[in-house]
Amino acid sequence: MQAAKDISPALLWLRRDLRLADNPALHAAIARGGPVIAVWILDPVAEATGAAHRWRMQGSLGSLAADLEAMGARLILRRGEALEVLRKLVAQTGAGAVLWNRLYDPEARARDEAVKAALKSDGIEAQSFNGALLHEPWTVETGQGGPYKVYTPYWRAVADRVVHQPIEAPSRWPSPESWPASDTLESWDMAADMRRGAAVLAERVAIGERAARQRLAEFLEEDLRAYPDERDRPDREATSGLSHHLATGEISPRQIWTAAQPHRQGAVAKPAQKFLQEVVWREFAYHLLHHAPQMSDRNWRPEWDAFPWRGDCADAEAWRRGRTGIEAVDAAMRELFVTGRMHNRFRMIAASYLTKHLLVHWKVGEAWFRDTLVDWDPASNALGWQWVAGSGPDATPYFRVFNPQTQAEKFDPDAAYRDRYIAEGRDAPHPDALAFFEAAPRAWGLSPKDPYPKAPIVGLKEGRQKALDAYQDWKTRRDAA
Repeated sequence: MQAAKDISPALLWLRRDLRLADNPALHAAIARGGPVIAVWILDPVAEATGAAHRWRMQGSLGSLAADLEAMGARLILRRGEALEVLRKLVAQTGAGAVLWNRLYDPEARARDEAVKAALKSDGIEAQSFNGALLHEPWTVETGQGGPYKVYTPYWRAVADRVVHQPIEAPSRWPSPESWPASDTLESWDMAADMRRGAAVLAERVAIGERAARQRLAEFLEEDLRAYPDERDRPDREATSGLSHHLATGEISPRQIWTAAQPHRQGAVAKPAQKFLQEVVWREFAYHLLHHAPQMSDRNWRPEWDAFPWRGDCADAEAWRRGRTGIEAVDAAMRELFVTGRMHNRFRMIAASYLTKHLLVHWKVGEAWFRDTLVDWDPASNALGWQWVAGSGPDATPYFRVFNPQTQAEKFDPDAAYRDRYIAEGRDAPHPDALAFFEAAPRAWGLSPKDPYPKAPIVGLKEGRQKALDAYQDWKTRRDAA
């Protein structure tokens, strides 16, 4: 049997999997028997993500680095093209293997495939693992052997499918005799583009693997029972709040799925089922993105290329700034700046108003969410926007136009959510409403003392009719072609 000191080190290439528990690539690296060197690379793919996501990743990297230091290990930070950085580290450390957990968005897939091929040609072991999904996208097929395009049949296919038990965090770290040099997080300044908004987010976002697991436990114990009835209420703390932890990989879907299993019986069986269906919606998004990578930047349904979307415009800018004159929409857009997240029901309301009442292309909204969400997820963001706009798979019909006013009356009946995020006209604005003006770019010139818009930029009845007219005209031209 080969002695551990004679086994070459392994490079553990971390990306959006910043945790020690249930990390298959980490488990495999340790199982080799030699030293393990964890590295995170700020490469063009990572740098191309939005400002809020980069800020969130910086916090997660700092948390993971502290956890590794507590084990006597280190997180090595390097900047540059991934393959070039990995080759340099192989040369510097004598590493014989590079291991990582797979990503599924087109840019990451292209990079990873090129890296794997190049490393193997160098004679280096290169392996990837599933650390991000319950089921790999290519392992779930319809009866005809193709991918699913509708959510409900997909859910039925995986609802009772075996999910492997999460892997425990390592109790020790096999360190090398010496560590390679590392950049510092401070030198990268990944939060620079957040400017003053970073301080606002820092007060409201719990970061790290420990925080993720604690929140999951709290949700299952305290909030799960009310989840089906209250998940659409933004004035209630009824959702899991795990999306940003999933986005950075501080927790895995297997950990969530496994922890929820005991609740699929008895009085909380239905709430647990509803919660797990939302976990699987994320899986469905990745299933679609894997089989149709164009979903991230093009209409899923090609016929929608001819729809008369408007491009970026003054109305879209008012939407971004939370100044549409529709309180339900504006509250949602301001929540985004204050917390880095947006309640799911009001995401749909805000997205519908942009794409239907304002007739602005969904790509304008998708790009804004990509830049401002701390829980940005490439698959869920693309699917969500195309679902609302009507251009995607299993989409809401275009003629279904959310009415922000009636939605607010139903899901925010006491206006608590709107009061929480809108300051103008309130005698004693909520601290979160005032925080929006601390986070918003100075260039916007906004003040809580400004009057709230007297009228919507596009009225609800007027906008709905314009949307329906545009849809009918497009459909008529399409059918006649």
